Amino acid sequence: MLALLNGHVVTPDGVIEGGVLAEGGRIVAVGGFDVPAGAKRIDVSGKTIAPGIVDVGVFAIDMPAFVAGGITRALLMPDQSPPLDTVALIQRAAAAGKPHVWIHPLAAATKGLKGGDLAEIGLMVRGGATGVATGREWIADSAVMLRLLGYAGALGLVTISHPEDGGLVRGTVATESESATRMGLPAAPAEAEALAVQRDLLLAEISGAPIHFRQVTTARALDLIRAAKRRGIPVTCGITPAHFLLSDVAMGDFRTFSRLSPPLREEADRLACIAALADGTIDLICSGHDPRGPEAKRLPFSDAEPGMAGAETLLALSLALVRDGMVSIERLFQLLSTTPAQRFGLPAGAIQPGAEADLLVVDAHAPWRINSEKLVASAGNTPFDGLPVEGRVVTTIKGGVILG
Repeated sequence: MLALLNGHVVTPDGVIEGGVLAEGGRIVAVGGFDVPAGAKRIDVSGKTIAPGIVDVGVFAIDMPAFVAGGITRALLMPDQSPPLDTVALIQRAAAAGKPHVWIHPLAAATKGLKGGDLAEIGLMVRGGATGVATGREWIADSAVMLRLLGYAGALGLVTISHPEDGGLVRGTVATESESATRMGLPAAPAEAEALAVQRDLLLAEISGAPIHFRQVTTARALDLIRAAKRRGIPVTCGITPAHFLLSDVAMGDFRTFSRLSPPLREEADRLACIAALADGTIDLICSGHDPRGPEAKRLPFSDAEPGMAGAETLLALSLALVRDGMVSIERLFQLLSTTPAQRFGLPAGAIQPGAEADLLVVDAHAPWRINSEKLVASAGNTPFDGLPVEGRVVTTIKGGVILG
């Protein structure tokens, strides 16, 4: 039995003063309560008790980074080696984190993630797949995408799509802009995202199946999603801190840590993302955790692999939205925990009696500086290297067990 006492508790109904009591892996009391004899007491005075983060769409199983970042459940993208397109691979991935951080594998939408024949999605669901994803690439064939949505929807699955028109972005590394032109980088128009979003929204409307865009980063695409939600299309979308905190000027001096997929956008799009977080168009924030070693990043910008290590810094960077008055602390944990869990049918994301005791103790005002060489992730390729931030996970608890 574990008792967290004297904290600011983030609940579905707002922040309350008090604590959380957990027994047998579940929350049994919230707020004020009598601490049973024999319970392990932890005084968290002045700190925040929040639900564990549910991170949608990580590209690597990186336990130290997950624990340090307060991630208690992670949805693993199928872009592994080999791709997660068989039952055996799904089962192996699902077992990788238990009993600590739980890994929820996403089934590859197509065999080998090649965008052609559908994979054995039904079998993979029975093997433990939490959803289905197109991977790093967009499915160009509309007939294949429509079949995927229909099949996944019939199984009760959400399809995660990578929204960039492959024909437009192939061979490019940046968004068409003054920055890309000045640097001489091969670039694609930002509308490549909106084109992909529009096509997939139409197919979702035809099929009636739910769809989730792992990252949406441009004003035009966000407008399409905003309008689709008004029409009742079952669509959600996510974003990483890099795309609401950084613009394409962060690529200056050919910083390969800022080589991302989708690429960084112009400032007007960044500001549109902030507004979409505030008005609810963007449903969740994810880390996009994709650790890349020196062999992938210490290359010319156009040759470097896209991706960033984001698990450890996810909460600290996202807390900037609270400090800037864009969202409340309750709304932030809806974006990080509650909505991701609800969207993918996971028993997590909220502090309330009966829920699983996946908890964080957070010092929301702890100052620190992001140092890529000191991150515990398997690689430290963060575009925020050297940035001073506030807010750090003090303790991560999974099922009532303290992980770190």
